Amino acid sequence: MKTTAARGSLARLVALWALTRTALMLCVLKVVVFPGPDVTSDVSVIYRGWYDVLRTGTFPLDDITWQYPPAAALAVLSPGLLPFLEYATAFFVLALVADLVTLALLRYAGRGPGRTHAGAWVWVAGVPLLGPTVYARYDVMVTAVAVAALLAAARHPRLAGALAGFGALLKVWPALLLLGMARRRAWVSAAATGAGVAAVFAALMPGAFAFLTFQRDRGTEVESLGALVFHVARHHGWQGEVLLNYGSVEFLGPYVNWVSTGALLLSGAALAWLVLWRLLAGRCEPHTVADAAFVAVLLFTTTSRVISPQYMVWLVGLAAVCRSFRGSRMGLPVALVLAASFVTVLEFPVHFDHVVASDGLGITLLVLRNGLLVVAAVVAARRLWCATVPLPAPLPRQQAAPSSEATVSS
Repeated sequence: MKTTAARGSLARLVALWALTRTALMLCVLKVVVFPGPDVTSDVSVIYRGWYDVLRTGTFPLDDITWQYPPAAALAVLSPGLLPFLEYATAFFVLALVADLVTLALLRYAGRGPGRTHAGAWVWVAGVPLLGPTVYARYDVMVTAVAVAALLAAARHPRLAGALAGFGALLKVWPALLLLGMARRRAWVSAAATGAGVAAVFAALMPGAFAFLTFQRDRGTEVESLGALVFHVARHHGWQGEVLLNYGSVEFLGPYVNWVSTGALLLSGAALAWLVLWRLLAGRCEPHTVADAAFVAVLLFTTTSRVISPQYMVWLVGLAAVCRSFRGSRMGLPVALVLAASFVTVLEFPVHFDHVVASDGLGITLLVLRNGLLVVAAVVAARRLWCATVPLPAPLPRQQAAPSSEATVSS
């Protein structure tokens, strides 16, 4: 009976995945036109241009839009594995494969005591909420590596650390996965893998770390939390403008540097809180590593100067890992992230023109999406703290001093 039910559940999961992913592929292949600006131009124009440069053995040093760690070159070069397909088509196929690998990992992880298949359902349902942007960026590939790292943490800490270290050289943020990994072997493995891969790229390809300068000079992107200040300010005489800058649509003008600095300070405060949590956490359960990774990435995404739509893919992947554990307390934050994912596709690409214009619809969508992320981050952080940081032991009660009457009578 249980076997039949399990097979039925798997069949429904695969059917939903196939249906939604077919729709996404039809959109990125432009068989179906998705509303809003073309999200595939990053692959067909930018990635393809990088591909031609990277094949020569160097990084695109003259392109400030190259803002990625050195191992990102592997993702950009990966369509070369399918030479019989045009570059963009090959990239979309490989993104689809990474999506399927992630689902297989989550489905396998849902077996056994204390586990559940809810994580696989979160992934299947959450990814299409973001629209075709998921397959038009390499973030789904990075997310597959991060999911594998978290699922390996319990039994294979060295493998988990190596995957986290490699992921950090794909797009930095997987380094946050290590915060919840208490075993020294995971950290040592991550450091060794990261150093080894970085050394190889530094030795073989010039400009491996030029991305650090390009990232430093970024401003406040129009979809970020801090950008809401300028969306409102434009209606009250603020003399700034919206321009394509460093590969994204950003605000430029008076006080932008102040807000960008404020975002960095918030990210620094988030890091300080996470370090404090790591020092004080005394209880570690099987789901703690996943919960901590989800909270860390959620905090840094929410406080970032840039909240690009593809960043939500990271959160959906980590949310799915959390929901693979019955003991995880991230149920409500996961639901909030899924809601924010749906609002994200409305603000980009569907109504991105309204966001750029800072009109009522654009501001409303950003307030709703970013508000959901803020609430999710606060709730998730509080739940992680309460679940893992033991309460201080109560002070012992002092014995009451004998009364004067008792003293006299004695």
